[in-house]
Amino acid sequence: MKNKKEYAAVFLVGAFLYSLIEILWRGRTHWTMAVTGGACLLLIHLCNEHFAHLDLLSRCSLSSFCITGVEFAAGWLLNVRLHMMVWDYSDKYLNVMGQICPEYWAYWYLLSIPAIMLSTVILAVRKAKSGRY
Repeated sequence: MKNKKEYAAVFLVGAFLYSLIEILWRGRTHWTMAVTGGACLLLIHLCNEHFAHLDLLSRCSLSSFCITGVEFAAGWLLNVRLHMMVWDYSDKYLNVMGQICPEYWAYWYLLSIPAIMLSTVILAVRKAKSGRY
């Protein structure tokens, strides 16, 4: 993994932005959401790197599924197992264990667009620095 600094920076940006989105959306956040957000943006970045041949809408779907998967895993650990109750979607239509739901999958789909655009810029900078045009 020769891009450790890049991946660490992407993780930190994701941690910050996810927490900021939570504060703007819900008025609060939890430190675990920073870790979750960092993991999500890093996954989006890795997917964008390895699936650049896919169209934007397909990459948005892939990204949204990745985010939803991370949220389910984090929710299962934090909310179900550790009873931290960081969030609860049990009142949402078609929710799974109160941790994920189609409504938020759609929000993540839309938020994947700027995340993929950011990732694309980062990948272009890496390519330019390496001298491969």
